[in-house]
Amino acid sequence: MTITKLNHGIIILLEFYPSWLALPRKRRRELAGEFYSIIEKYHEDVKVKFFDADAFGDGTYTDFILCETEDLKKYHFMWEEIRDTYAYSNGYLKIKKVIMGVQNAYQKFEEEVLKMDSE
Repeated sequence: MTITKLNHGIIILLEFYPSWLALPRKRRRELAGEFYSIIEKYHEDVKVKFFDADAFGDGTYTDFILCETEDLKKYHFMWEEIRDTYAYSNGYLKIKKVIMGVQNAYQKFEEEVLKMDSE
């Protein structure tokens, strides 16, 4: 029996506070560089995309991140490192909500547990 890894999709809703926007853009880029270097470290295991949502959201978040991974441990480690960054630990942003799902989970269940043929 072959166990297939499951692909997890994770949406992280963020709120960047006015204190972030009050920083000069050059300083924001420097601080964001910390995030990008951590994300680069995990890029083989966690795919990350950033989205600006200020003009489109419902006011409960300003940005969101889409992550895809088969390795939740690496995903978690990435976020542990992000939480240690200056911008995160000094209150420039907050995780508002995390939405998570598993791609084709019911199909994997049918194949691996119920032994049904894939269509």
